[in-house]
Amino acid sequence: MSERRPNIVFVLSDDHAAHAIGTYGSVVNRTPHIDALAAAGVRLDNLFATNSLCAPSRASILTGTYSHVNGVTTLDTFVDASQPTFVTALREAGYRTAFVGKWHMGQGSTDGVDHDPQGFDRWDALIDQGEYHDPRFLSPDGLRVEPGYATDLITDLAIDWVESLDEGDDGGGDHDGDGERAPWCVLVWHKAPHRPWEPDAAHAGMYAEGGPAGGTPIPVPATFTDDLAGRSDTARRAAMRIADHLTEEDLKQPVPPGLSADEEALWKYQRYMEDYLACVASVDDNVGRLTSWLADRRELDDTVVIYSSDQGFFLGDHGWFDKRFMYEESIRMPFVLSYPRAVATGQGLDRIVTNVDIAATLLDAAGIEVPERMQGRSFWGDLTDPAGAQRDREREREGFYYRYWMHDDSSHQVGAHYGYRTHRYTLIFFYNDGLGLPGCSDRRFAQEWELYDLEADPEELVNVADDPAYAQVRDELEARMWLAQREVGDEPHPDQPVPRLVAGGTPTP
Repeated sequence: MSERRPNIVFVLSDDHAAHAIGTYGSVVNRTPHIDALAAAGVRLDNLFATNSLCAPSRASILTGTYSHVNGVTTLDTFVDASQPTFVTALREAGYRTAFVGKWHMGQGSTDGVDHDPQGFDRWDALIDQGEYHDPRFLSPDGLRVEPGYATDLITDLAIDWVESLDEGDDGGGDHDGDGERAPWCVLVWHKAPHRPWEPDAAHAGMYAEGGPAGGTPIPVPATFTDDLAGRSDTARRAAMRIADHLTEEDLKQPVPPGLSADEEALWKYQRYMEDYLACVASVDDNVGRLTSWLADRRELDDTVVIYSSDQGFFLGDHGWFDKRFMYEESIRMPFVLSYPRAVATGQGLDRIVTNVDIAATLLDAAGIEVPERMQGRSFWGDLTDPAGAQRDREREREGFYYRYWMHDDSSHQVGAHYGYRTHRYTLIFFYNDGLGLPGCSDRRFAQEWELYDLEADPEELVNVADDPAYAQVRDELEARMWLAQREVGDEPHPDQPVPRLVAGGTPTP
């Protein structure tokens, strides 16, 4: 008999910041079920999005490739769903596969290119962003409305599909080539807690004054009143200030009259966070539903269970909501994983990895060869042999390449940029040019550099890009960014000069 291959349950939420999860040190809410999953396995402390935007991150997770390779660079560049993914590789290796929830990479077809999910035995996708209440679902059977709350319904549909395999009514056979029951993989991809943050009845008011989670005030981040003086003009142009850019639809009620500007900003923050955290609470409860269901089926030990989010989110940090920027709260993805058969409990992994690495990791967990097209590196060995991984690593060489393409979009007006992050430093080049891509404006702005010393300045308040004391650091990071960009097959902006150390042939340390 061959070694049993794991089932896979991959829960992905939308815009769930790591700093709104207990195991990551949240001071604003509690997430007992996600925390329990981390305690039963491993928490990744440095997993980052390579393009902090919903659709591009989802495409990178599925395909194991960067945005310029999979083609999903902005919200208006839709996926070619025929390209290989970790799911198609699982299916070819005998896995049963399903997708339920937020797809958000296009629907139907454009010029003969199909955008609907492929490689799944069953799929049920929300339309575009999806609705929280009575959402529409598209499947091969057509479009329908499901009465209820999206977060609960997505979990219901995922469980129903797996249970249908027990009944043998889903077609395609239930056993692999060795006569054993075929393993399965289900992607449970939520809309929540994406804007406009509409809780269900069970959780509405949970974090409001007098609510069961302790009432107000919800703690305000230390950088809430940041005037962005230490950042670039690009950062100051962004239209994502809680004080200025949250709408009455977001807040669900008009601003009370008679408040000062500072009082109004704090009131908006509390309203925003009350609903955001209530949506998170529903997601957390549904993580608990899934793990309890697996335990009841006696399959928890045989299942890789993942909870993650497609990127981070600003929760009043620097006065902002949303994401996009290559700053810590935006790029850091929560990622916890349990697999009792192979992953020891209570681990924390601080190796730098990215969403591009997830596909290769899941295939490695299933014992499947990683397709050559995938650009990510499996970190499965780091989870199953953490001591060996720590012994073999070169921490000072770890870093990753980031690129945000959706320049100056009409909603948030964040400038296009790319950069490189190590454990200590973040270097960002705002090239501020949409390059004619869908979803970008044709306005161009002055190019700017930012550099942050995360050890001395973890809240990224002081841009030291032009500080003579950091000149050597900047030279080295520019060279590392250039080489990393070349390694993944991306191209620098035409106006960026070749870094001095690369032009001079000086190797970077």
